[in-house]
Amino acid sequence: MLIGEVARYSGVSPRMLRHYDALGLVRPTGRTVGGYREYSTEDIRRIFHVESLRSLGLSLKQIGRALEDPAFTPSALVSDLIRWTEERLERERELLERLRAVDASAPTGWQDVLRIVELMQGLGSASAARRQQAVLARPDGASVPTELLAGAVLAESDPHVAGALRWALARSGGDGVTALAAGVHAEDVDVRRRAVLAIAEMAEAPGAAEVLADALGDPDRQVRGPAALALGRRGVVEAVPVLVGMVVDGFRDVEAAEVLGALSQDSGCADRIMTALADELAAPTADSATRIRLTQALVELPGPTVREVLRRLAHDDDRAVALVASAFLMVVDGRRSDSDGDGGGGGGEG
Repeated sequence: MLIGEVARYSGVSPRMLRHYDALGLVRPTGRTVGGYREYSTEDIRRIFHVESLRSLGLSLKQIGRALEDPAFTPSALVSDLIRWTEERLERERELLERLRAVDASAPTGWQDVLRIVELMQGLGSASAARRQQAVLARPDGASVPTELLAGAVLAESDPHVAGALRWALARSGGDGVTALAAGVHAEDVDVRRRAVLAIAEMAEAPGAAEVLADALGDPDRQVRGPAALALGRRGVVEAVPVLVGMVVDGFRDVEAAEVLGALSQDSGCADRIMTALADELAAPTADSATRIRLTQALVELPGPTVREVLRRLAHDDDRAVALVASAFLMVVDGRRSDSDGDGGGGGGEG
C-alpha cells in the first residue's frame, strides 16, 4: 500500500508518515520500482500502535523505546503520564481561575488587568509579608473580585495575612457571604474555621445569619464557637446551648459569658440561660474549674435568681467554688445596693 493510501486509511498525514520513517518509528517494508514507499499490513498495524500510544500523551521518543525495548515496563511510564497530566491540569485550573478573576473585575483597560494579575501574584507568594502587602497596598476605590479575596481567605494560614484579607473582603462591596458559604461545609476543618471567622465579621450582611446558624452544629468548637458569638451578639437565642458549652469547655468562656449576659436582658431568654447554667453546675461530671467558670458566668445575668444560686454555692462542698461564689455574691449585693441608692436618691430629689 502506497503512502497516499495509508494516509487515507489511517488518518495519519503523509508528512507525519515520512517523519515516522525518518525517526525509525515506522519504516515501510518495501519500495516500488519507482522508489515510492510501500507499506505492508504489519507496517500499518505498527502505525496504529504508534497513534494509540500518542493518544496517551507519550512523546515519539518514548513510543520508539516502548516498541523496541523488550524490557520496557509500561506501568512506570503510565504512572509518570498520570502525574504529568495531573500537573498540567492543575496548571490549567490555576490559569482558568486567574482568567475568571480578571473577568469578574470587569476591567476597562489593560492597567486593570495587570493590577489584578499583580494582586494574584502577590497573594500566591510564599512570603506572608508580601501577601499582606498585596492586600493592604490596594489603591482606594480599586475593584477586587470578591471570589478572589474569598478564595485567599479560605486558603490563608498566617493569622496576620488572614486578618487583612477578612478586612478587605468585608469592604469589597461584593457578596462575601455567598463566596465563603461553601467553605463552612468543607471537609478540611481549617477551611471551615477560616470561613466562619470571616463571615462572623460580616454578621450583619444578608444571608450571614443563616450560614452561621448552620455552623452551630459543627463538631469542631473553633467553628461553632465564633458562629455562636456572632449570632448571640445579634440576639439569636439558638446560640445559647453552644455559648453555655463554651463556658463549660473553657473555650473563649469570658466572651461567651458576656454574650449570655446580653441575651439575658430578654426575660424569656434569661430563664433558659439560667436553667442551662444551673444544670451544668449540678452535672456530676463538672470539675472544680468548670463550676468556677459557670459561677462567673452567672454574675453576668440579671435578676434575683442569680443571687439565690450564688448563696447556695457559697456553701458548696467544693471550697474553691464556695469562695468564688461568696466573692461574687458580694459583688451582686454591691450592685443591688448601688441600684437601690440611685433609686432612693432620685426619689428624694423628686
